[in-house]
Amino acid sequence: MLNKLEFKKVRDFGETINDTFQFVKQNFRPLMKVYFYICGFFIIGTMISTTIHQLNMQEMAKAAGPFKGFAAFQSMLTIQYGFTILVGIASYTAMIVTVLSFIAIYVEKDKVSPTVEQVWAYFKYYYLRALAGNILLSVFLVICMLPCGIAFIYVFPAMSIFFPVMIFENGSVSFSFSRSFKLITNNWGLIAGSMIIIAIITYATMSFASIPTVILALAGAFVSGSKSLSLSAIIMSGILQSLCQIFLILPLVCSAICYFNLRERHENIGLLSRINEMGETKDKADFTEEY
Repeated sequence: MLNKLEFKKVRDFGETINDTFQFVKQNFRPLMKVYFYICGFFIIGTMISTTIHQLNMQEMAKAAGPFKGFAAFQSMLTIQYGFTILVGIASYTAMIVTVLSFIAIYVEKDKVSPTVEQVWAYFKYYYLRALAGNILLSVFLVICMLPCGIAFIYVFPAMSIFFPVMIFENGSVSFSFSRSFKLITNNWGLIAGSMIIIAIITYATMSFASIPTVILALAGAFVSGSKSLSLSAIIMSGILQSLCQIFLILPLVCSAICYFNLRERHENIGLLSRINEMGETKDKADFTEEY
């Protein structure tokens, strides 16, 4: 029988990476079912907005002629581009809340994969709070990147557990922010290393999955006057970019494992719960003998 993953335990760097993949492997079907049921609307919205934006960029590039770089910069200043960013943030927030709610119920129900209905109840409760937190967090991280990115390097490990704190501890935006920095104390390197490796694996996988779009775009460049093929490449690119977001589940699972790792190192929550369970078992046994 396959042993279900225990979140509440101390892990080193290698165990964190391995257990990230193990959890996804063990819960792949129920996790994908929950993800597509709840996030399907957001995935479609991302596909449409991304495709429209890329078509808009193409039209601006044609109109600009040799000044294609300026046209690309100009397209970033449009309302439509701002809308695309907002849709992307809303979509990624939906993924965050869905995956972390799945894990929260999994831990609460003693390693049983939750149903869509159970995750949906969590999703409705946390989504707007997480969306506000995601917008504020994005602004904060952009500001941290401005002075040579030094501040970003310092804060990103703490911010990687911002949403696990919010959902696993029902924290507000301010509480989750301060709690993340408190948990990361003396463990910056462990969390930073784990999240960087998972990020490299994730984006390498996403790039590999996007190869068909690149091939189609290159084919369109060699076929003179083939506007329909160029359009097909743009549509395919928008679809693949949206579907490839599924790989971003890996960093979210890793962030949840890092969160429980930190809590175990600071507070021994797993050890305490096991001691309580042993005490309850002993009390039941004594009661049975007396009876």
